[in-house]
Amino acid sequence: MRLRALLVDDEQLAREELAFLLGQHDVEVVGQAANGVEAVGLAEDLDPDIVFLDIQMPGLSGFEVARQFAQRELPTAVVYITAYDQHAVEAFEVNAVDYLLKPVDPARLEQAVQRVRRRLGTGPDRPPGGLKAPDLERIVQMVEERQRRRDRLAVRVGERLLLVQADEVIHASLEDDTIVVVANGLVGTSSCRTLDELQAQLDPAVFWRVHRSHLVNINKIKEIVPWFSRNYILRMKDAKQTEIPVSRAQTRRLRDYLRL
Repeated sequence: MRLRALLVDDEQLAREELAFLLGQHDVEVVGQAANGVEAVGLAEDLDPDIVFLDIQMPGLSGFEVARQFAQRELPTAVVYITAYDQHAVEAFEVNAVDYLLKPVDPARLEQAVQRVRRRLGTGPDRPPGGLKAPDLERIVQMVEERQRRRDRLAVRVGERLLLVQADEVIHASLEDDTIVVVANGLVGTSSCRTLDELQAQLDPAVFWRVHRSHLVNINKIKEIVPWFSRNYILRMKDAKQTEIPVSRAQTRRLRDYLRL
């Protein structure tokens, strides 16, 4: 099936490069737009099968353009093109949405095209053709949450204030009204007033509040030790192999996640 594509990017060279790559995958570029307003008009006029949509553009952003598509019920698949890092773009993988990182990798482009071909196939298992408004709103919310999170945290060690990569944090615990942060190779304190405040800066899929006084990086758990009443203690990967209790409320979540 020959796909009909609309390219939306405020950089002409980026559009030309993408058009060249798509020509190698039996995709016909039926139109190009340099901004969001043009994109909405061309999508209505040309009825493309797929829109390759840059996110960061002057005027209407890629998300706002997709929102217009959803409101007009335009039956087009959307593939976002973005300069966001790998962790941020995970949020785009929701139902109809695919994504390409800049600069576009030809092999990854082929995967996206094949995914759209499957979406536009026929039969009872055919996925819906267009981007739905609830899905789009969920994507926007997820991306905004990721943008609010910090890749690095400030940790005070003695008189020094060190910047630590978030994924290097092993656990954080509330001790005598002070938040102690344990990361790879260091122990310090956070300037956050509460664990809730610290947790809001971190990825909730990775950092779990397993106890009211403890926040842990689930990727830094060394061992899960069964405890009384079917509860658990987590032995962490820090130098002291700190043992952290799991509250009764969080035990079920832990069991479900690890299929215990």
